[in-house]
Amino acid sequence: MGKATGFMEYERKTAKERDPLSRQNDWGEYQLRMPETELKRQGARCMDCGTPFCHTGIPINGTDSGCPLYNLIPEWNDLVYRGRWKEALDRLLMTNNFPEFTGRVCPAPCEGACTVAIHDPAVAIKSIEREIIDKGFDEGWIVPQPPEKRTGKKVAVVGSGPAGLAAADQLNKVGHSVTVYERDDRIGGLLMYGIPNMKLEKRLVKRRVELLKAEGISFITRTEIGKDRTLDDLREEYDAVILCAGAQKHRDLPIEGRSLDGIHLAMKYLTQSTKALLDPEYRETIHAEGKDVIVIGGGDTGADCVATALRQKCSSVVQFGRHPRLPGERTEDNPWPEQPYVFTLDYAYEEAKARFGKDPRQYSIITKKILGDEKGHVKELHTVEAEKIFDENGNYSFKEIPGSEKVWPAQLVLIAIGFEGTEDSLLESSGLEHERRKVKAEYGKYETNLEGVFAAGDMRRGQSLIVWAIHEGREAARECDRFLMGETELP
Repeated sequence: MGKATGFMEYERKTAKERDPLSRQNDWGEYQLRMPETELKRQGARCMDCGTPFCHTGIPINGTDSGCPLYNLIPEWNDLVYRGRWKEALDRLLMTNNFPEFTGRVCPAPCEGACTVAIHDPAVAIKSIEREIIDKGFDEGWIVPQPPEKRTGKKVAVVGSGPAGLAAADQLNKVGHSVTVYERDDRIGGLLMYGIPNMKLEKRLVKRRVELLKAEGISFITRTEIGKDRTLDDLREEYDAVILCAGAQKHRDLPIEGRSLDGIHLAMKYLTQSTKALLDPEYRETIHAEGKDVIVIGGGDTGADCVATALRQKCSSVVQFGRHPRLPGERTEDNPWPEQPYVFTLDYAYEEAKARFGKDPRQYSIITKKILGDEKGHVKELHTVEAEKIFDENGNYSFKEIPGSEKVWPAQLVLIAIGFEGTEDSLLESSGLEHERRKVKAEYGKYETNLEGVFAAGDMRRGQSLIVWAIHEGREAARECDRFLMGETELP
């Protein structure tokens, strides 16, 4: 490495953020760009590891460790330190099709597995990654690169999220003619409608889609496979099909009062918010202005609902989570290089604290019932606190605490408790073998029970990270290419 002692000389720094109170007045990205001098220092913090763990993505004890894309992290950290940005970009794009997305919304399991993080704060890998790709676009280094020749093979990709786009990009690079089908009105899947603009500006998604179009990929929107067209239709028209339709079937909350007006699934709320931002003519049916908002579910989607409600000028916002607050540091059962499960103040919670004076999260809460007013609209939630109890096998359950009952006023309730798997329309109409709403396709091979049909991403593995979606999209493209050509040059 260029600076062998950099990790001892420089402290970890990440991109500064806009003021958490004032940024609630717009939908722009909350993070700022880092100056080049600071980025070089952060690159210098990368150690000369004998065996780097940051760029080898493996699950350990059910958690993600390292980057499943096998990004060449030590190499491009060193190149940034030396000021060789173009070479750093080349190294980054060897393994990651869309660093402008992962550099903004990935939870960075690479940093959890960073060797520096054994005793000190990790190298700011995610911030460096984002600046490499942003500089690549700023400098005009990223231009359309269509394949020199076509193979004559046609492939359909179902779903335009990160897995589908990665698969399409890889197959197009080797000369296949690729068409991507998306059921919504815009390309991008959850990149477009599941992640709010302040985390990932939609101009960035559009920019990447336009680049893919210029390289020869075709996109068809407002077409749902399983309803508007069947999988059999695609199999007749194309030489192969890759299914990357995601896992967007929401988990619901079957409790008393669920049918009241004013209770909505989180993704419907986030989708409407983004559509209204992109289309002035669009009229939302769900809006938080002037309302007491309660978000049920303690994950990232719930946090995005908090941040969205703040921008819509809610009167108050609270987020319920069943689990207790995370510890301030790693516990003995969460050792390096596992992803650290520690308490952090996410962007949304910083904003709520700036506006209302406190973190909106409530821990160890179970919602028992929801009551409405005389018009059938949600009025209040009844909850109880619960203790998380583990048995001798490590399985946990929740024991309600008597006397901890509470009533919460609410005029808008958002359910954000995860996803069950792929939605019914495609699974039930196609003859695909599936289990627990996941398509059966062996990891590494991605072949389904239907010849020439592959599956990747959340549709195959269940709800997961954007880096795993890109990883599986790339690998499924490799196996699809092998199926079409008998051999493959794809990684």
